[in-house]
Amino acid sequence: MIAAAIIAASTLSPATRGEPEMHVKPTAEPTFAELPAAIPLWALGPPGSGGQASPEQTHWENFKTTWFPVVSHISNPSIIPYLPPPDKATGAAVVVCPGGGHRYLALEHEGNAVGKWLSAHGVAAFVLKYRLAREEGSPYQVSVHALMDAQRAIRTVRSRAREWNVNPSAVGIMGFSAGGEVAVLAATQFDTPVTGSNDSVDLIDCRPDFQALFYPGLSRTPLTLTRRTPPAFLCGADDDQNNLTPPLVRLGLDLESAGVPVEMHVFAEGGHGFGIRLEDRPVYAWMPLFMAWLGDRGMLDKPRAASPANPGAK
Repeated sequence: MIAAAIIAASTLSPATRGEPEMHVKPTAEPTFAELPAAIPLWALGPPGSGGQASPEQTHWENFKTTWFPVVSHISNPSIIPYLPPPDKATGAAVVVCPGGGHRYLALEHEGNAVGKWLSAHGVAAFVLKYRLAREEGSPYQVSVHALMDAQRAIRTVRSRAREWNVNPSAVGIMGFSAGGEVAVLAATQFDTPVTGSNDSVDLIDCRPDFQALFYPGLSRTPLTLTRRTPPAFLCGADDDQNNLTPPLVRLGLDLESAGVPVEMHVFAEGGHGFGIRLEDRPVYAWMPLFMAWLGDRGMLDKPRAASPANPGAK
């Protein structure tokens, strides 16, 4: 079903925030010292990187009057795990893809803040640092390397489902802006995955069990939608500065026509890139709405993994 939502949002806890955003350009570079340790997706380095191993870089980006911390130069893709306390864990898990125009990753308001909030509500979150196709000099492609990273992240979560208290049949993907493009590719190209390392992890199914797309930068490549396309939660704002809401609505209609369950929320205000910020705005009603949708889809309180051996194998 497709609906528009204008609902008052709950005040966000400061615990959902890490590195603060600034309204005056900071003089020091941002740090993310309090984050959980990132887990590389490939122990011996990712396929297709050509041996590149440049260190990641952090810097500030500006949008209107706000400076926010970002990460770039991703040569060794990884996931940052946010695991809920065992007594709160629902078994559901989400791979979170931050946006940034494929030039950087908006790691805080579209990554870590999201991971913290999801884990506090019983959903294991894994923030994906994927390879960036549009930063200067990049050898990568969105539909090859970033997609490969997303597929590997889904497989990695399933491969360690018992360890992380995750139900391998309730592993989804969430993407914001450019990360939404990565997420929708992962949700539509699982039958023809990008060739990776061909190890035991790559034998695991990479089809997400659900997808959540927020103001996604939809690929110009036509998407193949079938009844196997995962159920979708779509969210955007009518005042999106990048005019990404009309294609989001069209995607929702196309999903519905293909027989895919879809729930859509278009807020009157929110702009582009709202993610999760320490603000009290109606657009943040997406958070409880998303949790309610997960419950409606039967993704919460499902059985845990019985064995770590090849869950979800093809």
